[in-house]
Amino acid sequence: MTHEFKTIVKSHLLAVKQGLNSVLATVVDLEGSSYRKPGVRMLILENGKMIGAVSGGCVEKDILRQSESVFKTGKSKMMTYDGRYRLGCEGILYILLEPFNPDSKFIKQFSKVLKNRNSFQIKSYFTKDIGESDKIGSIVYLNGESNVISKKLEENNNRLIFKETLKPCFKLMIFGAEHDAVELCKLANYNGWEVTVISGPLESKSILDFPGATAFFSNSSNILEFQSIDKQTAIVLMFHNFSNDLKSLIDLKDSKPAYLGVLGPSKRREKLLSQFLEFCPDVEEIFVENIYAPAGLNIGAETPQEIAISIVSEILSVVRNQVPMSLKEKLGRIHI
Repeated sequence: MTHEFKTIVKSHLLAVKQGLNSVLATVVDLEGSSYRKPGVRMLILENGKMIGAVSGGCVEKDILRQSESVFKTGKSKMMTYDGRYRLGCEGILYILLEPFNPDSKFIKQFSKVLKNRNSFQIKSYFTKDIGESDKIGSIVYLNGESNVISKKLEENNNRLIFKETLKPCFKLMIFGAEHDAVELCKLANYNGWEVTVISGPLESKSILDFPGATAFFSNSSNILEFQSIDKQTAIVLMFHNFSNDLKSLIDLKDSKPAYLGVLGPSKRREKLLSQFLEFCPDVEEIFVENIYAPAGLNIGAETPQEIAISIVSEILSVVRNQVPMSLKEKLGRIHI
């Protein structure tokens, strides 16, 4: 996922300042089932520190041990991990280990891609033969340009290829600045989402009041860049002020987010939508149909923290196109 790769790049830059080399581990193939799927990555630093994980915790020790030779030789290598007798996942992981040393051009382009909310692609060339090889490694495509992660690598070198297109980081826009908005902000940030907070006109708050927020605007519907709202953006209106919610809904009428939720009981929703339609009679019908109000799943949430869990859970179910249910009731595989 994009936020995980973003964390890997950031951790690498911090390691460089400490004079430490890095190795990137990527799960490029899987036989059977596993806790996580191909495309998951983690970074190993020369001092033994690991950023991220590719499993529930059992594989990482082997990866750390296998990475020692990559640090010594600077050559990429393949390793496998058979979890059929240890993890209970009944799967064999194929893991690519490679020196992670992107140049300044990559760093600059990657920052631009993140800022502009563009997608990018990663191709990992690999083999199922265990050991070192000069023909394995990864290439990142940013704005149409190829960037080799560790060393010069021939494309189309007749190796197996794992391709992955990474979308912009998922973004949550919170309209409101009360205590429950703080809890929602923290939980969203914990999930790796970028969070923008919009406070009301009479609220004396700042970004410092919202741990994990990446942007903060005060009474800012006029200065928000609504054109940045895309299918990787969720919006929650939770001002606890009817007029503020109504004004925000009117400002958002031409947007197409992945999710739009409104906090509050059903009676409030009916009143809000009724007045909204009076102001915006020509609004597209699908916009109104896609409003989730009251926001959140019915899990018995009462506290601000529980309400945040309820809302984040509903957002995930909507963007992943899943019907919420107990996993014990689900037939077949847990992960798609």
